[in-house]
Amino acid sequence: MTGKTPIDTEQIWQAVAAERRSLVQLLRSLPENGWEQPSLCAGWRVRDVVAHLILSADSGLGAILTNLIRARGDFDRMVRDTAIRHAGRRTSTQLLAELHDSIGARVTPVGTTPVDRLMDLLVHGQDIAVPLGIRREMPIAAAELALDRVWNGGFPFHARKKFGRYHLVASDGEWTAGTGPVIEGSVTTLLLLITGRRPAPDQLTGEGAAQLMAERAARR
Repeated sequence: MTGKTPIDTEQIWQAVAAERRSLVQLLRSLPENGWEQPSLCAGWRVRDVVAHLILSADSGLGAILTNLIRARGDFDRMVRDTAIRHAGRRTSTQLLAELHDSIGARVTPVGTTPVDRLMDLLVHGQDIAVPLGIRREMPIAAAELALDRVWNGGFPFHARKKFGRYHLVASDGEWTAGTGPVIEGSVTTLLLLITGRRPAPDQLTGEGAAQLMAERAARR
């Protein structure tokens, strides 16, 4: 695996701020019905994804434990329910203001790192933009850093376990991982793939991409 563009912690936080800032700009021009559109995250509207990003920028251990108990120990349920509750109690204008206020936040909830904040923003930015038909580019260096983080991590994506038998190759960067039949795509497409999203078939090429699509079709 390679991700050769060096980036230090200060640069990571600057990239986090840049992603939040650009997302605010995107959302500022969104009509009200756009906030209610389904995102790429199952069961989440655009407003719910925004609420999640706000909460992840300001979440202490106490709040996490309280919400985890409320969700009966189910982490995924906690994340989903807290975002939906937050979004349901605020207007789109209030959510936009809260996201704007979080631009400079440098908070890492327990068990996470600054790279996790960056990865979250990169992926959820696509979760919002793709269903709305909005093109949103990922900075290559930031995306490669996020790819490394997801590939080397376990929960919640288990990317190496799911895709380690393929050779993933970024078509617009230097990042590669895994061994086996090649799956090639942009850093944006690969990051969406290994975080559980399903890119359009024409966004992936290579023998491995054909195998992956055939396997998924057979499971339907």
